Amino acid sequence: MSTVVTENPPRSIGSVLRAYVALTKPRVVEQLLVTTIPAMLLAQRGVPSLWLVLATLVGGTMAAASANALNCVIDADIDAVMKRTSTRPLVRSQVSPRNALIFAVTLGLGSFGFLWLTTNLLAAVLAVATILFYVLVYTMVLKRRTAQNIIWGGAAGCMPVVIGWSAVTGTVEWPALVMFGVIFFWTPPHTWALAMRFREDYKRAGVPMLPAVAPAEYVSRQIVIFSWVMVVWTLLLVPAASWIYLALAVVSGAWFLISAHRLHLGVRRGVEVRPMRLFHLSNTYLMALFVGLAVDSVIGWPAFGWTFSF
Repeated sequence: MSTVVTENPPRSIGSVLRAYVALTKPRVVEQLLVTTIPAMLLAQRGVPSLWLVLATLVGGTMAAASANALNCVIDADIDAVMKRTSTRPLVRSQVSPRNALIFAVTLGLGSFGFLWLTTNLLAAVLAVATILFYVLVYTMVLKRRTAQNIIWGGAAGCMPVVIGWSAVTGTVEWPALVMFGVIFFWTPPHTWALAMRFREDYKRAGVPMLPAVAPAEYVSRQIVIFSWVMVVWTLLLVPAASWIYLALAVVSGAWFLISAHRLHLGVRRGVEVRPMRLFHLSNTYLMALFVGLAVDSVIGWPAFGWTFSF
């Protein structure tokens, strides 16, 4: 591995704060929060207490930030090699590993205490379990050892919907598990599209992300397969929703599948493809799907079969 780049540490308070915020990977946190609110609205089948929503978002943000900061500490050697991550705070010595570790652990402990006090113990335990899974299972074991890293490791990114549901109900019921599955099957196409663009980065860092170790045609075929499973899985939420969600799930799902097939067809034909289009589309798709679920829950039209259970 390449030696971590060293630069003069920042001197101003603003630059120090920006460095610590960067450790938390704000864009990733934003994505997680987009799915948390709709899960809470669906659990309530309306609008929960705004204080409860705010508390869950704050606690969830702290948990996600803790996991991301710990990931930065553990993966500093990889980040230094990859162009995409070469400007992260630890690589540029804007934050010391010790301080980053203290910051991350403090956030994690704070998230547990805050969620326990403001929501319930189940939500707090699930938040800590997510941090531990992301760090111990994905970052420290799967990421550097198997091409299936993101398939199983991506489960950590699915937990905010379960935490949001449990914050409202104090339980984990089938719709929460279905939403978990939606994000679980969404994660590989989303991540592999990005990795197709940066496969040389992953090769250089020795990270066996699928596009770095498998032929492009195989990768694009896997993207199509997971995309189909994801779209079909979204329909399992229909009994808990109304026509609003069903229409949006079908239309947006068809849009995503067409884009995935186009990528695969381009790879098969040997023409230049732009996997980042699918990557950006995947963000839009997930947001649209969950916003549609939120709107459906707030409007409160009769669900197809709310009492349906596995």
